[in-house]
Amino acid sequence: MSNITASDVNKLRKSTGAGIMDCKKALVEANGDFDLAIENLRKKGQKVAAKRADRDSSEGAVIAKVNDANDTGIIISLNCETDFVAKNESFVALANQIATIALSANTKDELLSSDFENMTVQEKLIEQTGVIGEKLEIGSFERISSEFVGSYIHAGNKIATIVGLSNSFDGASEVAKNVSMQAAAMNPVALDENGVSKDVIEKEIEIAKDQLRAEGKPEAMLDNIAKGKLKKFFKENTLVNQAFIKDNKLSVTDYVKSVNSECSITDFKRSALV
Repeated sequence: MSNITASDVNKLRKSTGAGIMDCKKALVEANGDFDLAIENLRKKGQKVAAKRADRDSSEGAVIAKVNDANDTGIIISLNCETDFVAKNESFVALANQIATIALSANTKDELLSSDFENMTVQEKLIEQTGVIGEKLEIGSFERISSEFVGSYIHAGNKIATIVGLSNSFDGASEVAKNVSMQAAAMNPVALDENGVSKDVIEKEIEIAKDQLRAEGKPEAMLDNIAKGKLKKFFKENTLVNQAFIKDNKLSVTDYVKSVNSECSITDFKRSALV
């Protein structure tokens, strides 16, 4: 049997993130073969992942990142089982590493098959499932591209947003951040009226009519009054029409135009673990 040194154990621990005793055991089982020890730890992760496949992974960290050109942004959530793991520094660091890789991916499947230190992201998740002992998976994956993209991550890594602007200009970073904070705080259902699904519109009209009937309004008046309530719904629930949280005398569109009259919001994405 090879002599397993503390240096060998530490090297494996840094490479995999596994605990000291797990690393020592893997090296002993591999007779000192470093690559085989890594493979053994991966197999352990596969076994743990299989056992925990049906577990609920509703906790985690949501990360937003924008590329150096500020024209593409992504949001990913790295999900786990408990809040205790979600708050761990090494877990959040892993989420940030995966988010950086996600900037070069167009879909979640493409991200999972991307390279992560000589393995795929999916293989890394399985490996870390063995290390952490909880089910790990990529939950949300969002991506937008625009002339300028900004982002915001709410404290605690539970909510993240990205916003696209039609123009890149001095001050665009602050505008994009403020609008991203708006989307995080107010959770709009769509960018504007055109983005609201037909199902949501029909549901809101029916809710309004039911309320009006309960108030005793005549049936002949329901359609017109319901349309007025729908306009109010659009104002409160679409990003460009919402009252700006930092100055509720302005809509979000008014705020953006007050900084740059030629700029508009082109897109936004929001992801949350709450």
